[in-house]
Amino acid sequence: MSSATDSAPAGTAGRPANSVPEFRAEIREWLKAHLGGEYARLKGLGGPGREHEAFTERLAWERHLAAHGWTCLGWPKEYGGRGASLEEQIAFHEEYALAGAPARVNHIGEQLLGPTLLAHGTEEQKARFLPPIRAVEELWCQGYSEPGAGSDLAAVRTRATREGDAWVVTGQKIWTSLARESRWCFLLARTEPGSRRHAGLSYLLVPMDQPGVEVRPIVQLTGTSEFNEVFFDGARTDADHVVGAPGDGWRIAMATLGFERGVSTLGQQVGFRREFEGLLALARRAGALDDPLIRDRLARSWTGLEAMRASALRGTDPSVAKLYWSHWHRDLGELAMDIRGAAATLAAGEPYELDAWQRLFLFSRADTIYAGSSEIQRTLVAERVLGLPKEPRP
Repeated sequence: MSSATDSAPAGTAGRPANSVPEFRAEIREWLKAHLGGEYARLKGLGGPGREHEAFTERLAWERHLAAHGWTCLGWPKEYGGRGASLEEQIAFHEEYALAGAPARVNHIGEQLLGPTLLAHGTEEQKARFLPPIRAVEELWCQGYSEPGAGSDLAAVRTRATREGDAWVVTGQKIWTSLARESRWCFLLARTEPGSRRHAGLSYLLVPMDQPGVEVRPIVQLTGTSEFNEVFFDGARTDADHVVGAPGDGWRIAMATLGFERGVSTLGQQVGFRREFEGLLALARRAGALDDPLIRDRLARSWTGLEAMRASALRGTDPSVAKLYWSHWHRDLGELAMDIRGAAATLAAGEPYELDAWQRLFLFSRADTIYAGSSEIQRTLVAERVLGLPKEPRP
C-alpha cells in the first residue's frame, strides 16, 4: 500500500496554516473536476435514512478521495493524514456538502476509531489499523448499544473472556449502523466478572467476518435497514486488540463519543441548510406562506439554523450541541409534513416508496435517540455543565 504522501495532491505539502481560503478553493476545484463522469449520479445520495443508496458506488468514490489524499485530513502526517488545521477541516466538510457530494461510507473508521487510536492506541495498533482506514479498505462499525443498555451505556452486558492469546466475546449489540458492510467492529465489553457500571469494561477491536458473528438487519419506519442487531457467540479477537488497558474501556469509549461530534457536524449543517431551503421553496409553491403559523415556524427554523452554526464554531458542549441539532432536525421533518398537508400521507409509489420529505420526517425521529438520547444528554448537561446534583443511581 502506498503511503498518504504518495497520493497527496500536488501543491499541498508545506502549505501555510493560515491559507484556509486557498485550501477551500483547492477542494472546491477538485470536487468540480472529479465529481462528474461516473460519479456525477452520486450527487446528493446517501446519508441518515438513505444509506442504502448506491452504497457500492459511494464506496468507490470514497476510495477515489483516498487515492487523491482527501481522507483523514486532520490526522498527523506521520500516520497518513495531512495535518490539516481545524479551520481547514471545517472548510473541507463545508465545501464537500456544498458540492452535493455523496454521503461518506467510512465516517465511523475515519472520524471515530481513527482519532481514538491516535490518542490511545499502541504503535502496533496504529500501524495495523490506520492505513486501511485512510485508504478505505476496511470499514468499521460501532458496538456500543445493547438491548437494555442503549442510552445507559454503562449497563453493558456483553462479556469478553481472556483465553490464551485471544479474547472470546459473547453478547448482543443493537442499532449498529453499517454492520453488514463492515469488516471490523470496535465494541465495549465487560471483561471483569462481577464488575458494575463503568468499571470492568474494555474497548475491543473485533473482526466481523468470522464464525460466531451474526448480523440481522432491523427494518425501520422508512422501510430500509441502516441499523442492525449483531450477535457475538464465542467470537474471537487477538489479545492485543484491546485499546487502552483492560478495564479502562469506559474512558476510551467516552473519548470516541467526543470525536463523534467533531468538525464534520459543520458539513452536516450545510445539509440541514439545503433541506431548509428546499422546504422554504416547497412552502412558496404550495402557498403555505399565506399561513402566519407556517411563516412563524419557518422563521424559527431559520434562526435556529443560524444559532446552530454560531454555536458549533464557538465550540459548544457536545451534549448541548447534540440536543440542539437533533430536535431542530426532528422539528423540520414535522414542519415538512404540515406544509405538504394531506399529500404527505400518501406513498410515492408501490409498495412503500417514500419521497425525500417523508423519509426526513420518519428518520429524524431517530435523531433524538441515536448517539445518546435526549434524556441522557439533558442529564449530562445538568450534571457536567450546570453542576447540578447527580441523579440517584441503582
